[in-house]
Order: sequence, then C-alpha cells, then structure tokens
Amino acid sequence: MNLNDVKFTAAYGTAGQLPASNGPEIVFSGKSNVGKSSLINRFFNRRALARVSAVPGKTTTVNYFTAAGVSFVDLPGYGYAKRSKAEILRWSELMEGYFAGEREICLLVQLLDMRHKPTADDRTMLRFLIEKNIPFAVALTKCDKLKKTEREAQRAFFAADADLCHAKAVIETSAETGEGLEALRDLVEKALAG
Repeated sequence: MNLNDVKFTAAYGTAGQLPASNGPEIVFSGKSNVGKSSLINRFFNRRALARVSAVPGKTTTVNYFTAAGVSFVDLPGYGYAKRSKAEILRWSELMEGYFAGEREICLLVQLLDMRHKPTADDRTMLRFLIEKNIPFAVALTKCDKLKKTEREAQRAFFAADADLCHAKAVIETSAETGEGLEALRDLVEKALAG
C-alpha cells in the first residue's frame, strides 16, 4: 500500500456534518496529550499532515485523510484539554455520531502513553471498543522516553492488562525515532486485506 500519496480530505466539527462511510476506514484515537498527531505524521512519513501543537487538545474535529482508496480517520483527543461544557457536549455528540454511523472500521489504533497507566478515559474508550466489537490495536506511544528498566516494567504491566488482551496487537511506538511504525503499517495492511 502506498501511504506516501496521502491527502487531507476534510474536517467535521459536528455529528450532522459527518459523511456516510463509503469504504474501509482506519481510525486513530487517544487522549489529548498522547502524541496522536506526531504518530500520524510519522506513520505517513509526512511532517505536517496532522497538526502538532504544544497545547494538548488541538484536534477538535474528526479529520479524514485518504491514501490508496482508504479513509484514515483522526478522532479528536479526549480527557486532557480544558474545555467548556458546551465544547465537551459538542465533542461527545460528535463522537457518538461517528460511531453510530454504519462504518466499515477495519481497525482502530488506540494510542496509550507507554510511560503511564491508562487513564479513566482510556479505560472507557477501551471498554467501549470491546463492547462494540470494534477491532483495535494499541500503539504505546513515547516508548523512547523510557529507560530500559522502566520500559521493561511498563511492558510487563501492559502485557498483563485485561482490557489489552482484546487488542489485535500491542505495539511500542515512537514518533521521534520511528520505532514500531513499520509493525503498525503491516498491521494496518493486514486489517485492510481482511
């Protein structure tokens, strides 16, 4: 699959704007400061495809990218950025609208920061995916930030996690070094091949 010919397609801020699914979708999800935009840029080998910001929570829309006839969907981050009640409600309706649609989700890549235990919001998302039977893999981000012993301890923690045993794979990744990105691309290709 040629991921180099990726194009930004559209951004949707409300559930009513979301298009119907018209083919396979690969989805990226994670909390606001997990490094989702950086990982997406590294995944496609592009510097500024997804906006990276020093302020967590910049992605507030459902963003669509297209490559090789496949829709790649960047969901807005959750759980960290300070938002008004109206903004939180809009986000909630947007997410419900996305998942309520008849979507051909081949794989959802759930990002978790390898340095920390999953947050309550991460747990909610993981359990939602399990309950709805949405195929997902976990990308443990920022693995390069851990020392060897810390990394081994975190690897053991995630390996024993009951929610993560439902994942198709758990991959240690770094947007900085590119570690794990080839394995993630291979997993996406397998998911699309069915």
